[in-house]
Amino acid sequence: MTIILSNDLCSASINTKGAELNSFKNLQTNREYIWNGNPEFWGKHSPVLFPVVGALKDDCYYYEGKKYNLSRHGFARDFEFEVIESSSNAASFLLKQNSEIAAKYPFDFELQMDYKLVDRQLVLSYTIRNKSDVEMPFSIGAHPAFALPNSFTDYSLEFEHEEKLITHELENNLFSGKTRPINLDKTNLPLTYSLFEKDALVLKTIQSKKVTILENKKPLLKVNFDDFSSLGIWTVQNAPFICIEPWIGFADDATSDGNLFEKTNIQILQPSTSFGASFSIEIL
Repeated sequence: MTIILSNDLCSASINTKGAELNSFKNLQTNREYIWNGNPEFWGKHSPVLFPVVGALKDDCYYYEGKKYNLSRHGFARDFEFEVIESSSNAASFLLKQNSEIAAKYPFDFELQMDYKLVDRQLVLSYTIRNKSDVEMPFSIGAHPAFALPNSFTDYSLEFEHEEKLITHELENNLFSGKTRPINLDKTNLPLTYSLFEKDALVLKTIQSKKVTILENKKPLLKVNFDDFSSLGIWTVQNAPFICIEPWIGFADDATSDGNLFEKTNIQILQPSTSFGASFSIEIL
């Protein structure tokens, strides 16, 4: 099922499967900003990454002596969310623990996704609740893909600050331990497919909390992610989209021992407590 939000300026549509954003459109120009999900390149739009971001070594982890299999980016994107609230410009979606999920993740949780249109912004908020009586490890991340209908080199990314960016390189979806610098022209990163020859750019630490997509040097769209500590940037060769991915957490190192509680940047939620984070996409 699809839930449609709108105001006088823009609209958004969210699929209850995965609480995934499928569309964010400027109603004044009829321009669509979200990638259409063509499976020739990548068959998704904006999946929710929970309870892990990236891949686990051997797609598994161990808890209390038991092995659990958990695929890359977790399971939230694969399940139907319940619509718990909906109005013309806002909606809330909820995923709860069930028997199928418990076989992958034995922690009693709730994941709530809230979407709200505010003028030209779409605000996406995550709330994670630990409903169990044990500590709960988790990561949370966003994966929105933005449509780039012109030539890829017509676009660039404008960072909030001048900074020295370091990407942590992935091999077979795991961190190899290698890094390389990503050089900005002051605050600007021209987009070329060669940037992504070794998979995503993974910026584990970043000062900027705003990244703007420029089209022919003109501001098009801004992603604001104050609550998130890391950022992924990704596309595939020749694909007409760019993903700007606010993350709290990231993939395993190649040397990981499978202990989820000791995973780098994992969040540990105490029993009967909650965690919240939000980011926004703004039409410029």
